[in-house]
Amino acid sequence: MSSASLLLLLLLLPPLTSAQTYHWGPCPTPAVQPNFNLQQYLGRWYEIWKLPASFERGKCIEANYAVRKDGTIQVLNSQFYKEKVRTAEGTAVVPDPREPAKLGVSFSFITPYSPYWILTTDYTSLSVVYSCTDILRIFHVEYAWILGRSRFLPPETVRYAEELLTDEGIDLARMKATDQTGCKDN
Repeated sequence: MSSASLLLLLLLLPPLTSAQTYHWGPCPTPAVQPNFNLQQYLGRWYEIWKLPASFERGKCIEANYAVRKDGTIQVLNSQFYKEKVRTAEGTAVVPDPREPAKLGVSFSFITPYSPYWILTTDYTSLSVVYSCTDILRIFHVEYAWILGRSRFLPPETVRYAEELLTDEGIDLARMKATDQTGCKDN
């Protein structure tokens, strides 16, 4: 890469990633849920805490997972933003059946699958998810979510999830709570 290209990349980086979390170097590789069971994971999950994401600016954020007839996983995300419910439908796949907790998710036919790794879940109340994309191994953009089967989790459960992420080398300095107040269930 020429120095002019690198300089251009560095100048464009802040505005492109202002609503993301990025760090220098390659992505970390945290451990994922052993013996992950996709069937138990399906259904509705509410976003409790997250690292910033440009595609999640609203409140009442949730995701619903269901298996399609072709074996792929339907991902239906919704949020209340600018006075209305907005949804996005994507597809998740398990690229390697030997590592079923490492899913790939895409919300467009033209974009590649992004990592969606379940670091831990008890299937009934808590899930901790991590996603990271390397950009030329110069820097990476990462996302992390603490999800619950209900809109609110006890503080000790959130602390447990945060400790797990921190122990895996994930910087939570920009982690913030998702507003789940005043939400209506479908």
